[in-house]
Amino acid sequence: MLKQFQKHIDEKFPFLKKSNVLITSSGGLDSTVLAHLFKNSEFHFSLAHCNFLLRGKESDKDETFVKNLGSFLNATVYTTKFKTNEYANEKSISIQMAARELRYEWFDKIKEKHNLDYILTAHHKDDVLETFLINFTRGTGLDGLTGIPETNGAIIRPLLPFTRAEIEGYAEKNGIIWREDESNNSTKYFRNKIRHKVVPILKELNPNFFQSFDTTLSNLKESQQLVTQGVETLNKTLIQKNADGNFTLYLKKIHQLKDLKANLYPVLKPFGFVNWKDIYNILEAQSGKKLVSKTHRLIKNREEILISKLPQNDSDSYSIPTNSKKIITPINLSFHKRKAAGEFSLNTAYIDKNLLNDTLVVRKWKKGDYFYPLGMHGKKKLSKFFKDSKLSLVDKENKWLLCDGDAIVWIIGTRMDNRYKITDKTTDILEVNFSE
Repeated sequence: MLKQFQKHIDEKFPFLKKSNVLITSSGGLDSTVLAHLFKNSEFHFSLAHCNFLLRGKESDKDETFVKNLGSFLNATVYTTKFKTNEYANEKSISIQMAARELRYEWFDKIKEKHNLDYILTAHHKDDVLETFLINFTRGTGLDGLTGIPETNGAIIRPLLPFTRAEIEGYAEKNGIIWREDESNNSTKYFRNKIRHKVVPILKELNPNFFQSFDTTLSNLKESQQLVTQGVETLNKTLIQKNADGNFTLYLKKIHQLKDLKANLYPVLKPFGFVNWKDIYNILEAQSGKKLVSKTHRLIKNREEILISKLPQNDSDSYSIPTNSKKIITPINLSFHKRKAAGEFSLNTAYIDKNLLNDTLVVRKWKKGDYFYPLGMHGKKKLSKFFKDSKLSLVDKENKWLLCDGDAIVWIIGTRMDNRYKITDKTTDILEVNFSE
């Protein structure tokens, strides 16, 4: 197996031979063999072990084992402990999901802190099969049937071509010891039921089952590649990327699709929208309705669907020192004293400096704000002004105000307040320029 492993690295991951990698180690068979394979191949590696404090003294023994393994292989070992049960309860998630979130977040921190290149996990071919069957049983699409990816960003899984039987055979042949987690034998877990009850029957029905599975997986990946190419073509037709980094979907084009779900679902999935019923409902909803994923929002805006990242919580306000010539937080503004106004534009405001009383402030708009729009009579609520200007929710959220105390001087990049305009009586002019 060592020669097969080294050949696989040469073909798929030759860069690992000169990289500093972090092998995630539970102390179990797979990760222990992976560490030995790296050692016997003379690659550079460290070990990382998470103690989830779920199995009492056995968890502590696992940690001790990995530390001893590191000493034996002359590899640095990083360890940590997690209060996994408490974390799962706080987040209202399963123990398995809690452990996953905790460990991958910690692995990333170790990688960055110690300037490591990649994170390696010891998933193998049996894991791919089990994941396929689990997803198939629960209902899934092509993504759920194409197995565990060999690479995912900085995460690499170099043992995927090998079965558990091959890994175990290598360990026994080379006298490698490992820690056995007794919970792996319990069939109360869904994955273990698949592993211990379903897979043996499939292998009994077809002695060459793994070869057949490899063929199926290869065919599915080829189909997935075709779908991916189709989605890329469809994206160019349906989605427009805006100057602010957000996206616009045009409903007229969407409703021209022959199969709405088959075409639109893969377009929206990368933004975190996977519930088709919710997606369909917002297509038919009134303007202003929103749908939120973990990272993005869909907003119905008349004949469009706006896709934007979830807004960050900006500070309520930013005071500008009186002697400022330029600020870059939260936006780029420059300040100049003038005796006469220059060329007018939306991104430039000419303010009667003598009318300013308090420290200038830059802030986002809030409910109840009003101003006196330049060129109009009387005051107007910002909410009404934005509505009349047909600004979308995203556009409104992106607007910043330049204020004199509580009074609005300028909706930056949009309209000045009439009270602060320059007149024939103005002697000192403050020119404020906004740049993206």
